[in-house]
Amino acid sequence: MDISVERDSAVHAMIVFRFADRTINKHVGKSIKQSNLTHSQFGVLDVLYCKGEMPICNLMEKLLGTAGNMTVILKNMERDGLVYRRVLPDDKRKSVVGLTDAGKEKFEQVLPAHRSEIDEVFDVLTEEERHQLITILKKFKNK
Repeated sequence: MDISVERDSAVHAMIVFRFADRTINKHVGKSIKQSNLTHSQFGVLDVLYCKGEMPICNLMEKLLGTAGNMTVILKNMERDGLVYRRVLPDDKRKSVVGLTDAGKEKFEQVLPAHRSEIDEVFDVLTEEERHQLITILKKFKNK
């Protein structure tokens, strides 16, 4: 059985993609860790900051999280005063989650350094190459 990988095969593309992802993740996220947040918590802050209060199921969908994982993340963030949960008056089985003022401040505090890390990593690409990369990666969105 031949297990070699053809240079321009889908498998090779996947290998190169994973290595790039690993390299990017190695260089992006220091600011998040330094602010005592996990990547998941930062993701929650990001979504709620940009989209506003929402049902927990919608938040899970946007972050690709599981119910068990999201419960722990939100519980810890609620404990730390970054988010609040509110039961919907018309349906006591559903609740929404939103950012507290402290959560908004935390996100605004971390975001500039996080963006700077991202900019630094993606400086290896020209503006045109970044545009092409975005176009290519969007093709996987509805797979």
